[in-house]
Amino acid sequence: MLTAFARAFKTPDLRKKLLFTLGIIVVYRIGTNIPIPGVDYRNVQTCIDAAQANQGLFGLVNMFSGGALLQITIFALGIMPYITASIILQLLTVVIPRLEALKKEGQAGTAKITQYTRYLTVALAILQGTGLVATARSGALFQGCPVANQIVPDQSMFVTITMVITMTAGTAVVMWLGELITDRGIGNGMSILMFISIAATFPSALWAIKEQGNLADGWIEFGTVMLVGLVMVGLVVFVEQAQRRIPVQYAKRMIGRRSYGGTSTYIPLKVNQAGVIPVIFASSLLYIPALIVQFSSSTAGWATWVTKNLADTGATAHIILYFFLIVFFAFFYVAITFNPEEVADNMKKYGGFIPGIRAGRPTAEYLSYVLNRITWPGSLYLGLISLVPTMALAGFGANQNFPFGGTSILIIVGVGLETVRQIESQLQQRNYEGFLR
Repeated sequence: MLTAFARAFKTPDLRKKLLFTLGIIVVYRIGTNIPIPGVDYRNVQTCIDAAQANQGLFGLVNMFSGGALLQITIFALGIMPYITASIILQLLTVVIPRLEALKKEGQAGTAKITQYTRYLTVALAILQGTGLVATARSGALFQGCPVANQIVPDQSMFVTITMVITMTAGTAVVMWLGELITDRGIGNGMSILMFISIAATFPSALWAIKEQGNLADGWIEFGTVMLVGLVMVGLVVFVEQAQRRIPVQYAKRMIGRRSYGGTSTYIPLKVNQAGVIPVIFASSLLYIPALIVQFSSSTAGWATWVTKNLADTGATAHIILYFFLIVFFAFFYVAITFNPEEVADNMKKYGGFIPGIRAGRPTAEYLSYVLNRITWPGSLYLGLISLVPTMALAGFGANQNFPFGGTSILIIVGVGLETVRQIESQLQQRNYEGFLR
């Protein structure tokens, strides 16, 4: 593997892509440590060092921002507004005929939808930035901290607007950096930034487990958590690589004097066809009601119920709803990304067929049947892997935002495998050994 890395850096164009990606990552990490104007950075650090941060509401955004949210930096919102905007646009594509028509137009339609996503990202950044500033001013961001009310000393309208504009501009810059990685670097830019944000919280979270432990100065708890984390990573890698291969046979065709076709291939249907998208969808959907309550500062009965049952990641209602949302979004995302009828039509057009299955509608029905059967274990796996680590590690002070929690471990492994796969494909264009022998 080290030889493959050395060979990758010896290839000029691949080396440029890797160095460009690393440069963007450095810029992103610098931005996550620059505080915005109007914030007393010493008071923020005092509250963070006291480990009294209330991550029940903003925990998901804080994880995706690499801890920048609780430090109230220029990249405090991270890529969460972009993720939410992408989710909303994908859901609206199924409902609004205009967006569905744009999706079918190819590259031009996709570019238009991407532009809509950018506009919606800025709007959501303004909304979430305003909510974060209001929370920081009221002292609710750090519950129990004696200087929580002094995080924003000057609460004038000008300072508030400046803070919101700065965070919105930071979100736009993060979105731009992600698109630069996608265009000129290696891998999907937004996924890479998400990977880096989550990985950045690993050292501090693991060391906190050691500091809070009681057995052998915390080393036993630390070793146990590391062992559980390695087992979970291995399980996730095993399931993520699992797939059902449906054999496809192409009949021979005579065009002039030449014979084409007659080959055998397969359709790879992954057990987890939707990847980590359902987990992000479910997390974002549960985050929105809690954000509305925090933004409205309401004390009504519904607001209290939302705060108690949805904002608290350990609440029974939150866990049950989170699990069922993951299962629902797994089926929903697979339904909108894989069309059995379209695949069957393309196979029939080029003379392909599944052995034992007639071409056309029977093939579509068979593909739909197989897809539903493998989506069930895939969706249940996503739901369990997102909840089991949270409950199993609760004794060590872990929660949903712990690095080896369900959401983070799925994203880390999924993005890591995809990035390695892209580097391997780049290497295979120049030699046949690939990334791993």
